[in-house]
Amino acid sequence: MSLLYHKSMAVLDKIVPSKLQPLWMHPAGPKTIFFWAPIFKWGLVIAGIADLQRPADTISPTQCGALLATGLIWSRYSLVIIPKNYSLFSVNLFVAGTQCYQMYRALSYRHNQKTIV
Repeated sequence: MSLLYHKSMAVLDKIVPSKLQPLWMHPAGPKTIFFWAPIFKWGLVIAGIADLQRPADTISPTQCGALLATGLIWSRYSLVIIPKNYSLFSVNLFVAGTQCYQMYRALSYRHNQKTIV
């Protein structure tokens, strides 16, 4: 698999326009996992935004807490690694933000249910 990757990158290196070469050759550029992992992680943000339409009684505070913690931990990590990965930082900040709001909705709903009874 590594041989296939290296050969395909050698071909693509010749095709990438000179204006895009700094991005292409960057240590966190498209030739690395540091670029693609945050791109795919935006799926969690999209799912979190879609979940804003869910009724609050179906939200799992445990799941929200886990995703919130993950978002905060990886946001911090992305700023201490070398090279700094700002795309990883931004996606994890959004994951944490959406889950923080979902956690608020779930806990608020549960609190209101206790005061009604």
